[in-house]
Amino acid sequence: MSAATPSKLLTPETVAELLGLTLHTLAVWRCAKRMPLAYVKLGGRIRYRASDVEAFISSHLQKVA
Repeated sequence: MSAATPSKLLTPETVAELLGLTLHTLAVWRCAKRMPLAYVKLGGRIRYRASDVEAFISSHLQKVA
């Protein structure tokens, strides 16, 4: 993806729903840097790039032999 075509930005509510988490858990992950889920801070608002959320999910894929 080039700089000319930015990834869609998702709200914490959307990401929490996609991952089956609470907003509180996402906040803890951000503050404690507990999980490597990148986010964007615009003013006082937190957003997640859709491409980063997809990469995070892919990086936690457990393959069954």
